[in-house]
Amino acid sequence: MSVTDPISDMLTRIRNANMVGHESVEVPSSKLKIEIAEILQKEGFLEGYELEDEGKVGAKIRLNLHYWSKGEPAITGLQRISKPGLRRYSSKTDLPIVYGNRGVAVVSTNKGVMTGMEARKSGVGGEVLFYVW
Repeated sequence: MSVTDPISDMLTRIRNANMVGHESVEVPSSKLKIEIAEILQKEGFLEGYELEDEGKVGAKIRLNLHYWSKGEPAITGLQRISKPGLRRYSSKTDLPIVYGNRGVAVVSTNKGVMTGMEARKSGVGGEVLFYVW
């Protein structure tokens, strides 16, 4: 069965795994999802990620979720902004600030996928994929 929106599928898998306290979650691999995983790891929402069966059909990414010392998940919320039916774009001056800079906006630009703060510093706008806090 094909997935219409692979990014939403990835975010939903992360959200569901967080709610039940799983240590990791597997998602189908793509270049965009690997870039998103790198951003989430760099921002401290993931412990790390591993590529399984890299370069083969059916390759997967294992995302190791980050939990605080009391067992609370680092990711308390994920919200998909740009969807296949309604794309959301922002200019470099209108990039969103998520929860007073406590959260991160992930933006797809012509220079690659980056956070809203990085895009603002680089002086580029793009498609706002999702918010995470």
